[in-house]
Amino acid sequence: MKVLKYIICFLLCLSFSGCGGLQNNNSPHISGEKQSAQNEAGFLEGTVIESTGGTVTVQAENSSIYSIDMQSADLSVSQDGIMAGCPAEIEYTKTDGILTALNAVIGEEPKRARAREILSNMNIEEKVGQMLLVRYSGEAMESVKDYALGGFVLFAVDFKDKDKESVINEISALQSESKVPLIISVDEEGGTVNRVSKYAQFRAEPFKSPQELYNEGGMELIKSDTKEKSRLLKSLGINLNLAPVCDVSENPEDYIYDRSFGKDAVQTSEYVTAVVETMNAEGIGCALKHFPGYGGNKDTHEDMVYDSRSYSEFENSDFLPFRAGINAGAGMVMVSHNIVKCMDENYPASLSPKVHQILREELGFNGVIVTDELSMEAVKRFTGDKEASVSAVLAGNDLLCVTNYKEQAQAVIEAVENGEIQESRIDESVLRILLWKIETGIIE
Repeated sequence: MKVLKYIICFLLCLSFSGCGGLQNNNSPHISGEKQSAQNEAGFLEGTVIESTGGTVTVQAENSSIYSIDMQSADLSVSQDGIMAGCPAEIEYTKTDGILTALNAVIGEEPKRARAREILSNMNIEEKVGQMLLVRYSGEAMESVKDYALGGFVLFAVDFKDKDKESVINEISALQSESKVPLIISVDEEGGTVNRVSKYAQFRAEPFKSPQELYNEGGMELIKSDTKEKSRLLKSLGINLNLAPVCDVSENPEDYIYDRSFGKDAVQTSEYVTAVVETMNAEGIGCALKHFPGYGGNKDTHEDMVYDSRSYSEFENSDFLPFRAGINAGAGMVMVSHNIVKCMDENYPASLSPKVHQILREELGFNGVIVTDELSMEAVKRFTGDKEASVSAVLAGNDLLCVTNYKEQAQAVIEAVENGEIQESRIDESVLRILLWKIETGIIE
C-alpha cells in the first residue's frame, strides 16, 4: 500500500502545477498532497471508527477524525466488511469540504485477524472442542488434553473443601495444559445462586441478591458489589461469570423471581446496563441470561416448559434488558430451554433457529450465543444427548453447555463428516468464541 501512496503522490504532481505541500491545516497530513483552486486530493491512513450509510468515519494517524463518502470508491474490503477497528488506507478528493474516496483498502480488524489465524491452525476435533463448555469434574485435566475443550463451568462443590491457593493452582494447571486458553466460568449471581462466596474461605458472607443490594444502597451498591465480585473471581483464575440475570419478574411466585432484579423491564434494563459496564471495566466476561426471557414460567431444570405469551409482550418487556446489555457491550447471551410458542412452537428456544434469528437480526447481537445446560430435563425429555448437541449447533449456538462432552463432541464431529453440519458453520462459531476470548483478554 505504501507503493500506491507514492504513485498517487507522483500522479498528483503531474495533475497540478508545482509540487509544493498543502497549506490547509484542516486536511490530513499526507506526503505530496496538492491543492487546486476548488479541490484537493490526497492519501489517508487510519482506523475505522464507524461505518454508516455509505460514509466511513476514520481516525487518522495524527488522531484527527474524518468522514469520507465511500459510495464511488474502487473498494477492497476484508471478508468481514467495514467495521470499527479495521485499518484503512484511502485515496480521496476534497471538494467544498467534502471528502470523497477514489480508492480504498479496508483491512481486517486486528483482533479478528488474530482469531482467524488461530482458527486456521485447528483441525475439526479442535474446532468442535472449542464449542464445548463442560461441567467440571475430576477428569478435567484428561479432557483438556484429549478434547481441546473451550472451557469449564465450576459449581459450588468444586470450591467446598478448597482454599484460594488450591483453586488458583488447579485452574492454572488446567490452563497450562490447554493449547488455547480456557474459559473458566461460574454462576455467581448473588442471593440464591452463589458458587464461590457461599464458603467463608473465599468471602466472609455470600454475595447478596440484586434485589437486596438495590434495596440497601441503590444502583451504586450494585456497581460496587459487581466490582468486588469480579475482582474476587478473577483473582482465582475465573474469567466468565454467567450473569447478569436479565429476566423480567415482579411476581414473587415466579420461579425466576428470586434470581431477577424483581422490577419492571425498564428498571431491569438499568440494572443490566450497570452490571455489564462494570464487568467490562473489570475485564471479566459476562453472559446475559436467559433469552428470550423466563417470565412466569416454571423451572426448565425439572420439566419441559411452554410459554404462551404474545410476541408483543416480549418486544415491550422481556427483550428490553437484553437490548440494554447488548448495547452496553455484553459479549455473550445464554438461551433458555423454554418453548416459546409465539416464536417457535416446535422447539425449545435453545434448539430453535427462529429464536436465534431473532437474537441476531432483531436484537442485533453478534457475539457468542451459549446454551443453557443441555442435560436439563426440558431438553432430555425433548430429545437425546447426541441429537441435542447437533440440533443446538444447527440452531445457531456457538457454545454448548454440556456434561456428557465425549458423546456430544463425537455427535457433532460425525454430523460434520456426514454433511449434516457444514464445517463453515463450525468455523463461524469458533471464530466468535476465539474473538470473545481475545476481547476479554483470555487470549493475549
